[in-house]
Amino acid sequence: MKILIVIPAYNEEKSIERVVDNLIENYSQYDYIVVNDGSKDGTARVCRDRGYRFIDLPINLGLTGAFQTGVKYAAVKGYDRVLQFDGDGQHRAEYIQDLMDEMDKGYDIVIGSRFVNEKKPKTLRMAGSRLIAAAIRITTGQKIKDPTSGMRLFNRVMIEQFAVGLNHSPEPDTISYLLKCGARISEVQANMDERQEGQSYLSFAKSIGYMARVVTSIILIQNFRKKEPIARKDER
Repeated sequence: MKILIVIPAYNEEKSIERVVDNLIENYSQYDYIVVNDGSKDGTARVCRDRGYRFIDLPINLGLTGAFQTGVKYAAVKGYDRVLQFDGDGQHRAEYIQDLMDEMDKGYDIVIGSRFVNEKKPKTLRMAGSRLIAAAIRITTGQKIKDPTSGMRLFNRVMIEQFAVGLNHSPEPDTISYLLKCGARISEVQANMDERQEGQSYLSFAKSIGYMARVVTSIILIQNFRKKEPIARKDER
């Protein structure tokens, strides 16, 4: 079973070394690839100086473009599973095996969720997460407890989907769409750390806009998008 950890990185000069070194030193059973998304800081320099495996995009494509670049790499190299993993140090590699074990039960996507065993705090930030989760439940009938988690494991079927699907982004609205297409999605508890270095691209104002766009996409776009049933090898 070949798994590739795809690490999209934009201006993560201060965090990427800690993230990748931890994987190399403690989780060498997994392959990784850093996708430097046209960073304006020294992210590429750090990767180059440290000898990391990385793809250096000449311009900023955004999370979707960076992740799809990594997935295309995985598809070409024959990987069985891809893990979306943040370059800011918030995701913990210790939970990767839990995601792998859950996928072994037959799931297409497994989400590292902060709220499987823990209650979602009643904060303004989590209000947006609750709204997105409600939109997914209304349109699909399924409950995703942590739809904004960026720690997601994809199987080979999903790798093939994301590698060629221009409208497949690593965002909650795509999760909603794939559920309606028959994707099997589960969640496992995965605690996460706070960002220690750098600054998130999502300011308060941008967070509000992001939540509004995602909910609109789930209800008005993905809900009426033509459904393409998931084609599995054992069902062809």
